[in-house]
Amino acid sequence: MSVSDRPQAWNPADPRSRPNREQVLAGLRGTDAGGPELVQLLTPEGERVSDPRFDAYADDVDVEALTSLYRDMVLVRRADREGNALQRQGQLGIWVPLLGQEAAQIGAGRALLPTDMVFPSYREHGVAWCRGIDPTDLLGIFRGTDHGSWDPLEKRFHLYTIVIGNQCLNATGYAMGQRFEGRVGNGDGAPEGSPDEATMCFFGDGATSQGDVHEGFVWAAAYDAPVVFYCQNNQWAISVPLSRQTRVPLHERARGYGFPGVRVDGNDVIACLAVSRWALEECRSGNGPVLIEAFTYRMDAHTTSDDPSRYRLADELELWKLKDPIERVRVNLVREHGVGQEFFDGVAAEADELAARLREFCLAMPEPAPDRMFSEVYAEPSPLVEAQREEFLAYHASFADEPLAGSGVGAEGEV
Repeated sequence: MSVSDRPQAWNPADPRSRPNREQVLAGLRGTDAGGPELVQLLTPEGERVSDPRFDAYADDVDVEALTSLYRDMVLVRRADREGNALQRQGQLGIWVPLLGQEAAQIGAGRALLPTDMVFPSYREHGVAWCRGIDPTDLLGIFRGTDHGSWDPLEKRFHLYTIVIGNQCLNATGYAMGQRFEGRVGNGDGAPEGSPDEATMCFFGDGATSQGDVHEGFVWAAAYDAPVVFYCQNNQWAISVPLSRQTRVPLHERARGYGFPGVRVDGNDVIACLAVSRWALEECRSGNGPVLIEAFTYRMDAHTTSDDPSRYRLADELELWKLKDPIERVRVNLVREHGVGQEFFDGVAAEADELAARLREFCLAMPEPAPDRMFSEVYAEPSPLVEAQREEFLAYHASFADEPLAGSGVGAEGEV
């Protein structure tokens, strides 16, 4: 083969090296429907199907377990919708919706053991729910009053990470510590009271284009870190479609780092539960990292500051509505288990109560003191921070007696 005949690396500056539409589509073949490698145990029509690779990890999902998973998803969706409404009404500065990703999060969250550790991004409201974090504890983040009001070590759930992909480095480092301290691979011989552990890290498809994620993959592979990288591929990195980010399905990237990757139907809560259980067991056993690609769809905006109608078509959204993760469970419960309307009405009423409690809590949240940004920086007093605090408070106080511009009314309402 001559030099001129060899495939050339893609150079964005050289139009001749750019992949054409057919090449991109070929590289992403199967992405639209998940492809033949998609793990699915519950179809969009609500039919329970078999997958010999993972059936054993879901054999305990009886009607009682399935109703519990359904309840989780409904309550989390209702809390999410209330958070969205609160932002639109000016009560929150921003909200990050999870609409459509309930199965991906609840399935993975319920697979975790109490001793496992979780590193989320900023959309994992469903995983937080599974770790015993009340939705009210999330509001301070989006109202701008705190960075999270739970103890990460107590809940085994780290604070939300806003910097895209940074949590992968944190999760990998933590998982390396689990291995160094002998908390993996012990099996039944683990010391009394110290069972094997694993770490689970959540991120979106857009984060896979960040260097932090790839660095995490490299270190996790090099040290056989017990970390499950859980990518919620919701098809859009804000306005950038998956086809602009990769030529191959995301789960296949794991092969390049030397660990397994699996694509699961992210709208199938049973499959997400089973695959996550398998992956966590692999990590606790000392078999190193695993990448899960939960193939799902973001039904709402990236955040409340985003307008998805500017970059995606309505018919795409309508297609994914037919794959709704909650509806397929409801259909299965009715058709295969004879669950009656009374159960669904009860869950809906519970969801409304949760939303009302969330709203009441948000409206009653106290305004933080203006010096909070200084008082919560260091554990010990800092002369520099104290000087900045005094300067800021003096500046802040200077507005107290100033009249409002053009009104002739003072700040306290005096004429």
